[in-house]
Amino acid sequence: MKRPEILAPAGSMEALCAALRSGADAVYAGGKLFSARSSASNFTREELAEAARLCHLCGAKLDLAVNTIISDDEAVPLCDYIKYAASVGVDAFIVQDWGCAELIRRCVPDAVLHASTQMSVHTAAGARLLSEFGYERVVPARELDKNTIAAICRENIETEIFVHGALCMSVSGQCYMSAMIGSRSANRGCCGQACRLPFSASGKKDKAALSLKDLSLIPRACELAEIGVDSLKIEGRMKRPEYVASAVHELSQALEGHEPDMQTLKGVFSRSGFTDGYFSANRSEMFGVRQKEDVTAAQSLIPKIHELYRHERQIHKVDLHAVVRAGQPVTITASCGSVSAEVTGDVPSPAVNRPTDLDSLSRQLSKLGDTVFSFGSLTADIDDGLFTPVGKLNELRRELVGKLSELVINANTPQFTVTDYVPEFAAASRREAPDRLPVRVMCRTASQAVAAAGTAEFVIVPCGLINEALLSKVPAEMVIASPPRFIADEAAVRSDIKRVKSLGVSRLMCHTPDSIALGRETGMLLHGSFTLNVYNSFSAEYLRDAGLVDCIVSVEATLRQIAGLHTSLPLGGVVYGRLPLMLTRNCPIKNEVGCAKCTGHLIDRTGRTLPVACYGEYTEVLNSDCLFMADRLSEFKGISFGVILLSDEDADQTRRALSGQKPEHNITRGLYYRGI
Repeated sequence: MKRPEILAPAGSMEALCAALRSGADAVYAGGKLFSARSSASNFTREELAEAARLCHLCGAKLDLAVNTIISDDEAVPLCDYIKYAASVGVDAFIVQDWGCAELIRRCVPDAVLHASTQMSVHTAAGARLLSEFGYERVVPARELDKNTIAAICRENIETEIFVHGALCMSVSGQCYMSAMIGSRSANRGCCGQACRLPFSASGKKDKAALSLKDLSLIPRACELAEIGVDSLKIEGRMKRPEYVASAVHELSQALEGHEPDMQTLKGVFSRSGFTDGYFSANRSEMFGVRQKEDVTAAQSLIPKIHELYRHERQIHKVDLHAVVRAGQPVTITASCGSVSAEVTGDVPSPAVNRPTDLDSLSRQLSKLGDTVFSFGSLTADIDDGLFTPVGKLNELRRELVGKLSELVINANTPQFTVTDYVPEFAAASRREAPDRLPVRVMCRTASQAVAAAGTAEFVIVPCGLINEALLSKVPAEMVIASPPRFIADEAAVRSDIKRVKSLGVSRLMCHTPDSIALGRETGMLLHGSFTLNVYNSFSAEYLRDAGLVDCIVSVEATLRQIAGLHTSLPLGGVVYGRLPLMLTRNCPIKNEVGCAKCTGHLIDRTGRTLPVACYGEYTEVLNSDCLFMADRLSEFKGISFGVILLSDEDADQTRRALSGQKPEHNITRGLYYRGI
């Protein structure tokens, strides 16, 4: 059984040192830009270069998080940053944005790409697609169970799994709550953690209905190794070094077959303890908040944990050979793995008292001190009656360690091809918005689909609702089948798509890489959802080349940004509906009051009501206000169609939405003007 990599977070140089000294095999970090943890200290360019050197000296890898969606305005600085990172030896880039990944490939053709958990991969099919697209590793959604993870591990792509740290209530990459509430986008690295504030299904003011316990699969590390996971990832780029050190240490202990000290981990940081609910497919008892005892427990543990990384970890064994001969300079050669170094000193003098011998050489040369090297063996060719001062031997030892360090760093630093590519924009050949914008309606019920059929260009209908009865009222050629946003049963969804296709429906709405993969596999025409987070021209062009016939642009883009996109892929914009703020595997209402007493909504601390749509395997937390842009369609420049998102509208309300009437409840203009 192959031992998985221990991958540790580093939000600062001290945390990086703590990770390496505690036993991490790899570290992931972010720079000052393009990182999904913008509130962490993160690394300047100079610090990034030093971080790469430290990692490579320790035989570890450095993965750089470039896991935000980027705007067209950021393409040039991104490319400059990527080229620099590759030149200093960053081993891999963790990416969410399709366009960002494409820019990295153009700047560094042989770059190693890891698909971030924010790409929302839920299935083996999605992982297989990313492998075909050139990604070497996938970080699947954290909401997967053991069997699904095992299936992904059987694909021809490395698998990286989160094993410890904070859990977001929403599936990563599918949360728009912070953006909609405070213009702080999680997809742009600025999440305001609104989900940790009070929310309740029953109106309780102290209830945190959207706050989960922290994850810990550390006790199940060997189980993860057995199913083929390549990398075990610890969350926490905003956590203190002691947190990183303790998590790395206990994970290392678990992989060696020892019982991890979960009480220490709980004391360092937790939210009412830990959960393994997603992995074990038991999603009860997963909710928790940070309590006073969770905070105070850490104070007494910090000094003890600090000892884990007070000193360098001796990683490399060094074998030495010394030559002390009359009339020639002293030479010492060191061998360490595949590298060797030699230093030369002064000519030894005749001994007055005690001559230099093997024991005296060993005493001085073995003092490798607080370095990453440990003393292995010493051999020597020594003429009798010669003497070399202790101070000179110490100087030679220090020089030797310096040379050896550089050789180890160089041996472990990848060499990438860096091009002179400068971002260029494709010609914008899509049609201008017509006088009357075609509208597509994303339905949740059959009655909505029937009501929309007479007016809409297309109706987007859940696969499970599509049958002969519906198609007798809604022509198959105007139906876009919509698979679940979260695919819990890949085989069942694949079968359902095939069934829908056999009924004459040829179009599929793609929410994630998983549905793109299944749509390609079954030969459907592919339409992209806003959940693919297309925020720049390069993403749009990449998805066009991947086979999409059109795509709904990100709901986080402003009208100005949409108008400025350069792509031949037809784009749509959401013009009406309650935007889904969260996609969750846990139902917050079920947890608080149970399904039998379902209220159908959450109430926040300000008294706003957020509807919750239940799909069995997942839920969507919807915005309290309805996005309404029907009176401003002329301001949408460069889009080819509008999209109406329906929630609980009846047939009459559906027709009113299509006619451009303002909804009865509060409206919002979304982020089209204020942006993120």
